[in-house]
Amino acid sequence: MFYLDKKVLVTGGTGFVGSHIVQELLKYGAKVRVPIHMRPMIVQDERIETVYADLNSLDDCVKAADGIDFVFHAAGTVGAAGVSKINTMASITKNLVLNAYMLQAAWQTGVKRFLIFSSSTGYPDANYAVKEEEMWNGPTHPVYFGYGWMRRYLERLAEYVVSNSSMKIAIVRPSAVYGRYDNFNLSSCHVIPALIVRAVKKENPYVVWGSGNEVRDFLHINDFARGCLLMLERYSEGDAVNIGYGQVVTIKDIVKMVLKATGHDSAQVIFDSTKPTTIPFRMIDISKAERILNFKPVIKLEDGIRDTAEWYSSTISNPRSSN
Repeated sequence: MFYLDKKVLVTGGTGFVGSHIVQELLKYGAKVRVPIHMRPMIVQDERIETVYADLNSLDDCVKAADGIDFVFHAAGTVGAAGVSKINTMASITKNLVLNAYMLQAAWQTGVKRFLIFSSSTGYPDANYAVKEEEMWNGPTHPVYFGYGWMRRYLERLAEYVVSNSSMKIAIVRPSAVYGRYDNFNLSSCHVIPALIVRAVKKENPYVVWGSGNEVRDFLHINDFARGCLLMLERYSEGDAVNIGYGQVVTIKDIVKMVLKATGHDSAQVIFDSTKPTTIPFRMIDISKAERILNFKPVIKLEDGIRDTAEWYSSTISNPRSSN
């Protein structure tokens, strides 16, 4: 009942993460507002209030936040941090501006609670599941120097607001998130959508960058959205919490799941270790989320990949088949 009739702003509500948070909030009777700028709404529901706002403008941020109880700030850019150097600085700058303006606007308009996204890219290099308190034990991995430190700074900015205002802030550090509505543009998408696109195209040989032994923690977007709602409700204390799958998998195993889900498991798979990848191992410890939020993922990785691949095949790759 926490969200019932609460006025909730979801910035980035036209994007991947934000659209799923919107759907989750509607389940609980929230009155959802989404700022519209460059992209149309993915979720079509008459209960959603839309307002035109360019969040690069502080005035528009104030307009979007006016009269709002809670904010989920999902607007920003992620990109293929560390792999592609294209527009890296633009990504850092945009995230800094959007987060600073929205925090300022929320503070100014009397928003009660605000959720901000940090990132597991801010953690130092480690070959085990990292805990929240280890964020500041050393520098980021060199490949995440720009993006990871930007996320670290946003956490400090959130802590500053908490210490100087009455607004409560939840800080989420997600692992790699995937699922429906993800970015499937091969020039900028992450590993799972990229593998799905190329498998649906039936590429053969099927060339994968890296050795395939890289280890990752992948969380389905539905589990992530649920975790975010729990976080804002139960732990808006300006203290970061990892939200992830809590288990790791190699890229080789992900490739097998994707090829099986797309009916392309007869392809010749070639791992090209001469091509750039990010860090060899990344896993986050989710025991704090389990303890404080009672959060546990419920969607198995293989099931989530199959659902994502089926959605992509029917909706984007072959849109007529979804009619």
